[in-house]
Amino acid sequence: MSETLFHPTALLLRGKINTSLPASNAEGRQPLLQAQMQPATLELGYIPLELKDPLTTIIKKQELPVITPIINQTDGYFLAIITGLEERLAQLANILSAQNNIYPDLGKLIKKALLNKGHKPETIKLGNHVLQIGERTIIMGILNMTPDSFSDGGKFYEKDEALAQAYAMAQEGADIIDIGGESSRPGYIRVSADEELSRILPLIKTLKADQSFHLPISVDTYKEKVARAVLEEGADLLNDIWGLKYDSELKSLASDYNVPICLMHNRNNTNYNLLIHDIINELEESIEIALQAGFRKENIIIDPGIGFGKTVDQNLAVMNKISMFNSLGYPLLLGTSRKSLIGKTLDLPVDQRLEGTAATLALGINAGVNIVRVHDVKLMKRVTDMTDAIIRR
Repeated sequence: MSETLFHPTALLLRGKINTSLPASNAEGRQPLLQAQMQPATLELGYIPLELKDPLTTIIKKQELPVITPIINQTDGYFLAIITGLEERLAQLANILSAQNNIYPDLGKLIKKALLNKGHKPETIKLGNHVLQIGERTIIMGILNMTPDSFSDGGKFYEKDEALAQAYAMAQEGADIIDIGGESSRPGYIRVSADEELSRILPLIKTLKADQSFHLPISVDTYKEKVARAVLEEGADLLNDIWGLKYDSELKSLASDYNVPICLMHNRNNTNYNLLIHDIINELEESIEIALQAGFRKENIIIDPGIGFGKTVDQNLAVMNKISMFNSLGYPLLLGTSRKSLIGKTLDLPVDQRLEGTAATLALGINAGVNIVRVHDVKLMKRVTDMTDAIIRR
C-alpha cells in the first residue's frame, strides 16, 4: 500500500447551503462535527444528509477530525473540508458506500474527492513538446483567422498576416499558438466545417512544414471534421469551447489520436441554480465524456469559460472563485483577454483592455491558473513573469 495513504489529507466536498445550517462564526467557519459530534444538517450535491447518531458513530470509529464548511451566503453554496488519513478516509467511504448504508451518496462523494485530490499532472505532452505544469505560467497566443473577430476585426484573416503573427508571438514568448477559424464572439454566425478548414488548414500546413517553427499548435474548434483534418496535419492540441457537448463525433478522435484536449465550460443560457457548483458539475460531465471516450487523464485541460454562457456579474463571480476549479485535479486554463467582462466593468473599448486583462491574469495565476490564453503576448508575458516571480518562490 502506498505510503501516501498514511499522510493526513484534506478533501474538498462541494454542496448547497441548507437553511438549517448553523450560522458561521466570526471567522466564516462553523464546525459541523465538534468534539461532542453535535447533529447538523447539510446538503451534498443536493442530497440532504443529517449527521446524527449512525454517521457520528462511523466517523468516531474511523478517528476522523472535524468536517468544516466554508460558507458563502451570497453564492448559496458551501465547501465542506473533511480531513484525515487517506487510509481512514478510504475506509469511511467504503463503509458509507456499502449496500443498505443510509449515506451511500456521501461515500461516493468522498471516493470521488479521493480520486481527484486536486493533484494536477506535472507535465502535459503536446506532440513532441513537453510543457511543465506549475513551474511557470504557460502562455497560449491567440490567432483568429476570422473576418469577424471581436478583438482584431479580421486583422489576421489572410494567411500571410496570420503567418507573420504566429512568428511574432513565438518571438514574444508564446508557448502555444491557438488557431481559430470561426468567431465565438457574442452573436457570432457559425460557419461550415469546410469554410473553417479553408481558413486555417493552409496556415497549419505551412507552420508544420517549417522546421524553424518550434511551438505546438492548438486548434480552436468543436467540429469533428475540422479536428480530424488538423490532427492529420500535425496539430498538437484541441481546444473545444463546448467541452465535447456539441459534436458527439468529436470524442471518437480519442481512439485514433493520442491528443490532449481543453474542455471549456459553456451553455446556452445563464440560468444557474448555484453558479460555481453548477459550472464545476458541468465541467465534470465534460471530463467524464472525455474519459469514457478514451482521452487520457493526463491529456485533459479545463477552462471555466469566462465570457461564455455567463453574465458580467457571473463572470466576475467565477474570477473571484477561480481557485475552486483546482479541486478537479486538471491543468487550468484562463481566457479573459480583451473580453467584455473587462470592457463592461471598466467601460472601455476592445483596444483599451490591457490593464484589465493583466489584472485578471495576475489574480488567476495567484489562484492556481496554469495556462493563460492571450492576444497581447509580449505585454502579458511580462505580467505572468512578474506574477510567477512573486508566487513561485
